[in-house]
Amino acid sequence: MRQQVKVESLVGDRAVVSLRRESACSGDCHKCSGCGAVSQSIQVTADNLIGARPGERVWIESSSATVLLGACTVYVLPLVGFLAGYFLGSIWDRIALCALGGFLLGWIPAFLLNKHLKLRPPKYRIVAYAEDQSGG
Repeated sequence: MRQQVKVESLVGDRAVVSLRRESACSGDCHKCSGCGAVSQSIQVTADNLIGARPGERVWIESSSATVLLGACTVYVLPLVGFLAGYFLGSIWDRIALCALGGFLLGWIPAFLLNKHLKLRPPKYRIVAYAEDQSGG
């Protein structure tokens, strides 16, 4: 995943950057009549591979695997758990109870992943100056 950010400060050979987290629609509310989603600005530390200085706009990259794993964990596993519970419940004549149980069990990996990401957040690295790139 690649995003344009502003360097706020330096910490050794790393840089603190302001990263804007946007909703799934990427903040293009005018295209779909606006959903009212709020973008969030956070600060992260990135490996400063190009020697960027505070105030400069740069491109940072991070692994897309974390985002894809999170999406799969949050959306797919509870659904699979629900469906498995539903089918098992239909065998045992306890459809609602088993489906709910399967759905809730499907959330356990999401909570574990969240705990893991708090201990080991994604790694970011500055790869280019924003003026050098046409977009990303």
